[in-house]
Amino acid sequence: MDDLFDGQPREERIAPGAWLLHGFVSEIADTLLDAARQVAVQAPFRHMLTPGGHRMSAAMTNCGTAGWVSDAHGYRYQRTDPDTGKPWPSMPEVFRQLAKQAAATAGFPDFIPDACLINRYQPGTRLSLHQDRNERDINAPIVSVSLGLPAIFLFGGNRRSNKPQRYRLAHGDVAVWGGPSRLAYHGVAPIANGHHPATGECRINLTLRKAL
Repeated sequence: MDDLFDGQPREERIAPGAWLLHGFVSEIADTLLDAARQVAVQAPFRHMLTPGGHRMSAAMTNCGTAGWVSDAHGYRYQRTDPDTGKPWPSMPEVFRQLAKQAAATAGFPDFIPDACLINRYQPGTRLSLHQDRNERDINAPIVSVSLGLPAIFLFGGNRRSNKPQRYRLAHGDVAVWGGPSRLAYHGVAPIANGHHPATGECRINLTLRKAL
């Protein structure tokens, strides 16, 4: 597949091994959203519960070989949708290709994701600071795609006590982090009220990972 975008994104290094690629997927944003909607037809968005029984504020679904789930038994990846017992929908090829290109741009060649978490954020929804550490191979980076309403991305260090920095992510931006920043604490501040022509009153986030 040829490059997914026609222009050149603005690359912003935010930490060792961590980059923001502004506008990286702007040209194919509608294609990505259509693909995400098709995934959600097969595996609808749902609000998972934390192991402590709290309802997560962002609605979520998955596609790929494995999907991330949370329930009373803990956080983990599994190959089947717990709501249906069926395998998660296949990952759209356009997701795989954008992740490969974004990772390579950030200095991580040969990244091939096997899982994509799709989060839907309504105004007021947030994501608490956390590490992504359920993946078997933490040598592989994380690739995160922002679509729709803007978000304030919180990115800190490898200790929870490190104060996170705040970065604005707009429609079409991609964040990539790996290497020394792979286990950095990160999150999303509450989404502000607004309307985006592509998504309406929500933000869609694609997070591509090598889980298994």
